Amino acid sequence: MKKGVLAIYMLGLVFSAHASAKMVNYKIGDKEFEGYLAGNGKKGSILIVHNWLGLTKETMSKADQLSALGYTVFAADVYGKGIRPKNAEEAKAETAPYYANRELLRERIAGALTELRKLSKGPKEKYAAIGYCFGGTSVVELARSGADIKAIVSFHGGLDSPKPEDGKNIKAKVLALHGADDPFVTAENLSKFEAEMRDHKVDWQLIKYGGAVHSFTDKNAGTDPSKGAAYNAEADTRSWAAMRAFLENAFR
Repeated sequence: MKKGVLAIYMLGLVFSAHASAKMVNYKIGDKEFEGYLAGNGKKGSILIVHNWLGLTKETMSKADQLSALGYTVFAADVYGKGIRPKNAEEAKAETAPYYANRELLRERIAGALTELRKLSKGPKEKYAAIGYCFGGTSVVELARSGADIKAIVSFHGGLDSPKPEDGKNIKAKVLALHGADDPFVTAENLSKFEAEMRDHKVDWQLIKYGGAVHSFTDKNAGTDPSKGAAYNAEADTRSWAAMRAFLENAFR
């Protein structure tokens, strides 16, 4: 298939997936949340966790792209229905309680995973979770909680852990996609993450993208790496391809 025809074909798949997508209200305890369900693919089921701005159109677009590949995809809502930070200051304030209380964060992600299990008609054994920035931290915490899923993928997420001993609970294969020049994830953080993975014999991978800083998949982050967060087209493309191959392998 020629490139132009392939591009049109893929665009058609994404449009079809978007057309069948819908917002989903769900509860964790007494609190209401609003997630986004895309597709009903049988290749497997994937939970997506948003960055610190909450469930945005960008996250929904990622869900559409994944569903076009044959997956059932549910984009979680960590903060709660209607809570959508408008800027970095609000987002920082919204994420702070979850970084400070990882058990609360795990509860929110586990609740979204439970909702995906209710909604999906795919194979019961084929579940994975991916996340961006704050969402990347979130899915690593989901793995540390002992969630029974096949794989997790963190895109430029924080990899630190207040309780590295929780690495013993990890059942999922782990892929961390990291900007090699990300100033917000220290060398010490990376070293401790690697030690946690090794000490607990996790099936893990860490891929570093040279020249990439934080938020390298986010087109809204600008293109100036000196600011610490910036879009990097090559890292974005390569990390998406790495995730696709990783999920295909995990779901074999």
